[in-house]
Amino acid sequence: MQSQFLICIDDTDDIGTKGTGEIAGEIGDLLMQIYGGRAGLVSRHQLYVHPDIPYTSHNSAMCFAYTGDVVLADIRAVAANHLVAESAAAADPGLAIMALNGFSGRDELIAFGHAAKQEVKTKAQAYTLAQALGIDLTEHGGTGQGVIGALAGLGLRLEGRDGRVKGQIRLGQTDDTAVVLPVGEILAQTGLDAVVDLCGNRLDDKESVTLLGKVKAIVYEGEFALLVAPEAGVWRNASRSELKGY
Repeated sequence: MQSQFLICIDDTDDIGTKGTGEIAGEIGDLLMQIYGGRAGLVSRHQLYVHPDIPYTSHNSAMCFAYTGDVVLADIRAVAANHLVAESAAAADPGLAIMALNGFSGRDELIAFGHAAKQEVKTKAQAYTLAQALGIDLTEHGGTGQGVIGALAGLGLRLEGRDGRVKGQIRLGQTDDTAVVLPVGEILAQTGLDAVVDLCGNRLDDKESVTLLGKVKAIVYEGEFALLVAPEAGVWRNASRSELKGY
């Protein structure tokens, strides 16, 4: 029987170095190469920005799901080795891994995630909660401050209502040239689960959406979705300001 996990990392980069999202994606690829299974899309979770919190540019954690015939210790070994090899010298990497099968601390973990978006949390608080909930939390360089964001990112991803998907959706649009596609085709080409409007309503497969510029997907109700808004009687991909809530 394959097991399901959520894996989150934080504080791995520095200005001009490989991004945390890229490193998370590489860990997922390594797990699939070594153990098979499936690593899902990487989601970015915005955390609190405050002078007392060291961060590179935006203070965000990166999380992804992995399903495979593997034990948590094997995942930790692969992820930790890659973090040590690829993190910036000035970084303070943290790694959080949770087994979804039988997990019972959902409310407490989600609450920590929300709190980390609004206030300064400590390593001691993160380790205390992780131990109580049976979450594997480890640091891999520097001060290890990234364990806070890594644990918070797990909670936010677990709730399924926070985060943008790493990377952009490219279906032929540019900053100057729009592409109009039916929802069904967008889903087929991207592997997303849904197209939703700003109120959370799902669009029908036959409805058309105008795509222009940078198109980002979000985590919505536990699924990956394209967020759209109405404009002049047609649907368009959400603007940067409309995506800020994620």
